[in-house]
Amino acid sequence: MKEFERKQLLERVNREGATVGVDIPDAIDVQGEEVELRDFVFEIKRRDTIPEGERERVDRAKKNLRRERLERLQRIEENEVSYEEGERLVESIVGIDRALNALEQLRPANLEQEAQLQEAQDQKRWMNFLKQALGRDGGSGRGGR
Repeated sequence: MKEFERKQLLERVNREGATVGVDIPDAIDVQGEEVELRDFVFEIKRRDTIPEGERERVDRAKKNLRRERLERLQRIEENEVSYEEGERLVESIVGIDRALNALEQLRPANLEQEAQLQEAQDQKRWMNFLKQALGRDGGSGRGGR
């Protein structure tokens, strides 16, 4: 493929709003395994939240989709394919992006518990920051300045 064609394909992948109007592929080969992507995404999205037991499965799927997306993008970037194959890769990458967007929009099943967990983690980070900033090792004594 010619250099300008390769750049054109890469621009299509990285374009703002590239996933608008794009369907999630019915099935896709991810890491050598056929995945019924559309059914999986719709099954998870139908619930509107990610149940406790499904969180790991969804996280693993997102990780695998990101890896597959990167591998396909690299094939175009490294000019290892014909223009026609590049077009097919672009369509599949945009479909993967569409699926990832749908999966990223899901909320945890127990929002209150998730909010409490986030608040506790934020408070712990804040306290560690303050200890470092004030030069304290965690003792309750006051430091003089």
